[in-house]
Amino acid sequence: MNQKQIDAARQAMTEWLAHPQELGKAPAKIEYTETFELHDMRYYIFRYKKSMLGKWLLGVCGGYEGDELEHCGHVFSEMEEYDESTAVESAKNMVEMIRSYWMQQAEEAEERKKSAGVFLGFALLSDDGWDKEQLMSDLKEKWDIIAEEDEDKREDSLIFSCGDMLAALSLMPAPIPDGEAETNAENNYMWPEAVKAAREHKAHIMVSVMGNEQSLIEKGKLYVKLLAACCSQKNVSGIYSSGVVFEPRFYEAFADMMKDGRLPVFNWIWFGLYRSEKGVCGYTYGIEAFGKDEMEVLDADDEPSEVRDFLAGIASYVLEYDAELLDGETVGFSAEDKHSITRSQGSALPGKMTLKISYEGSV
Repeated sequence: MNQKQIDAARQAMTEWLAHPQELGKAPAKIEYTETFELHDMRYYIFRYKKSMLGKWLLGVCGGYEGDELEHCGHVFSEMEEYDESTAVESAKNMVEMIRSYWMQQAEEAEERKKSAGVFLGFALLSDDGWDKEQLMSDLKEKWDIIAEEDEDKREDSLIFSCGDMLAALSLMPAPIPDGEAETNAENNYMWPEAVKAAREHKAHIMVSVMGNEQSLIEKGKLYVKLLAACCSQKNVSGIYSSGVVFEPRFYEAFADMMKDGRLPVFNWIWFGLYRSEKGVCGYTYGIEAFGKDEMEVLDADDEPSEVRDFLAGIASYVLEYDAELLDGETVGFSAEDKHSITRSQGSALPGKMTLKISYEGSV
């Protein structure tokens, strides 16, 4: 019997039960009962009580390899009554359910990564012309990007290689179809003229980044630099990207953060805000391009700017460290600051699975 491992499992089981989405407090009583092996790992069965006079309930914690004190994440209880005769069978069923869930999560994460890396946006123009030479000059002067075209160069496009990436900018002498830009401009609560700029644009520059570059961050940086250079076109009226229409000066100013070695998070991601009957809600739009789930905060009792900054802080952390936020875990800005994560159908983004981050206090 590995007493240290049993004690570690009991502590992990207790912490799991104390989570706000479970008991919300430590069990009144918890006892180790037996051990079983499954998939070459060791699991521990516990019985616990919500209150001293309550029934014994079943919980399981594992799996452990060898003498390791860290489990693989299979900690669970359906809060069913403990029955000694069926405890092992029930615990094994719970483990198989958890394994199936996490395998599905891993498959979905892999699918998100496969669909990531799509960087496509538009510079809205007040007339149907552009100054291609000025654009190339701005790329060199502001970002030290030399746009060398091949022999098939055209007046209405600028296509060039940048490392393992391919940058493509094309002048489209017509508005974006179906009022798409105008509809999305309504999301910009920071720029009252966004809808007008989108409604009145006459043409646009389509900007995309493709190629074999493995780093999505590097692709994203080039994408922002291209759109930021478009902001210096005399007839630019808005930047349509990440589900919103940005004010060109706003977009260009935040792109300059890269010159200080910082990530252009506010160019990549739009932090949407709206009010519900219960409080302030916020969401991200754009982090999906990096193979991550979009995030939401629901019904926060705080100022909108605080909710936006909270989401921006988490998004920055996720992108800077390529962190994976998982359903049922927590995230925070210190050891004491913990916010629960729940993955479910989106509220602000219907049709998408999003991560709901708890807002008030630590969990």
